Amino acid sequence: MTNEEYKLAPDILTNKDLDYLKDIFGWHHTAYKVCEDALTNIADRKVEKVVSDCSKLFYQNMQKVLKILEEGNSNE
Repeated sequence: MTNEEYKLAPDILTNKDLDYLKDIFGWHHTAYKVCEDALTNIADRKVEKVVSDCSKLFYQNMQKVLKILEEGNSNE
C-alpha cells in the first residue's frame, strides 16, 4: 500500500470500532445529561453559559457519532 492509501479510512466498521463509538457516545450522553440537570440549579449567569456551551458540545458530539454509525450502516 502507498502512503496515500493509508490516509483514507476503510469503508467498514469493525466490532472494535463499534465498541469505541458506543463508549464515546455513552460518555458524551452522560456528560450532556449532567449538564442539562445542572442548568436547573445554576444561579450565576457566567457559569450557566459555560455549562450550556458544554451541553451543546456534548450533544453535537453525540450527533457526530450517530452520523458515523449511519454512514457505516449505509455501506451494507
